[in-house]
Amino acid sequence: MSFFIADAHAQAAGGAAPPGIDLIFLVLLFVVFYFLLIRPQMKRAKEHKNMVASLAKGDEVVTGGGLLGRVTKVGDHFVTLEIADGLEVKVQKQALGSVMPKGTMKTL
Repeated sequence: MSFFIADAHAQAAGGAAPPGIDLIFLVLLFVVFYFLLIRPQMKRAKEHKNMVASLAKGDEVVTGGGLLGRVTKVGDHFVTLEIADGLEVKVQKQALGSVMPKGTMKTL
């Protein structure tokens, strides 16, 4: 068994990478993550923030949970949605998923 150990010691060390390659790889990896993950997420967050800020009475919205309703009252942190005739619920603004075109509730 000792002849395997001798062979292992006799092997030459692998060639080391040039000093700047590790840094270039790290920077390249960060750039790829920025364009594939960070930038699109920031864009979606900005669009959602603008959508929430532009809510007005009468808009038809869908919540993250799938409720479709018409905005009847807009507060600082909550909106009141009318999801059926005479049935209103309060929902956090951040829970709203998207604004639907006018008349969506009538067609369903």
